[in-house]
Amino acid sequence: MPPALQRLADAVLAALIRGAFVFVRALGPDRSAALGAFVARSLGPLFPAHRIARDNIAHAFPEKSEAERAAILREAWDNLGRVACEYVHMDRIWDFDPSQPNSGRIRVSDETARRFEALAADGKPALIFAAHLANWEIPAIAGPRHGLPSAVLYRTPNNARIAADIVALRTPIMGRLIAASPAAPIAMMEALDEGLHVGMLIDQRFGRGPRVPFLGRPAASNPLLARLARRFPDVPVHGARVIRQPGGRFLLEMTERIELPCGANGQVDVDAATALLNRIVEGWIREHPGQWLWMHRRWR
Repeated sequence: MPPALQRLADAVLAALIRGAFVFVRALGPDRSAALGAFVARSLGPLFPAHRIARDNIAHAFPEKSEAERAAILREAWDNLGRVACEYVHMDRIWDFDPSQPNSGRIRVSDETARRFEALAADGKPALIFAAHLANWEIPAIAGPRHGLPSAVLYRTPNNARIAADIVALRTPIMGRLIAASPAAPIAMMEALDEGLHVGMLIDQRFGRGPRVPFLGRPAASNPLLARLARRFPDVPVHGARVIRQPGGRFLLEMTERIELPCGANGQVDVDAATALLNRIVEGWIREHPGQWLWMHRRWR
């Protein structure tokens, strides 16, 4: 496409998305999430991603019946539609009150609250990984909203106008944003040097990464977190996940410190550590399979 025509197409798409954001914002969190779920459940099966997801679920759960796998896929579309429409409401959805930890949309287990308080009090950096489960934007909000200096790795949309809108939405609620790029590992190391708590999603395909088991098949996996842990051996590693619950509520959980496997030289074994992190994420997915993003080519 000629550059001028591409710029026009990008501008039109950005305007449409901005209009959609305004409309969804006006509906409020609950009505917009319900609408998004309905649209995704209805239209999702018409797209090639539906076949990809169906195949992924069949490989991951060969012991389940066709009806059980279909139910997982339907829930996955429902969840994706909700996430899309919840995006512009994240400032409203995050309502956690430490004095009344189970009174709002965001709920936090007692163990997680204690671990979070310890991270906030120790004055040290940390590495935190998450996955595309439930509303995966929520863990990135917890730190900045409660005094935990944080930075998060994010994927930049190709459309520059949309990317700017996304940054404008995320920056006030997510702290420092590090765009995924060849320079991102350096930016993440700098953030750790500054004492920030650095978070990233680790469950998508990474073509140059080690092939380790994931949901029953070898999968090229992202080794970045393990490499950072090798570079910063004293920095603790924690996992964070969100579980979608009825009534527009979410349960946020953080693991205890994860001890990563080391080689004979005493340094973190990147491949073994990546495999361990994959097993943890796999366990999360198997607990709530309908809340994971099955629609990508994770095993190609």
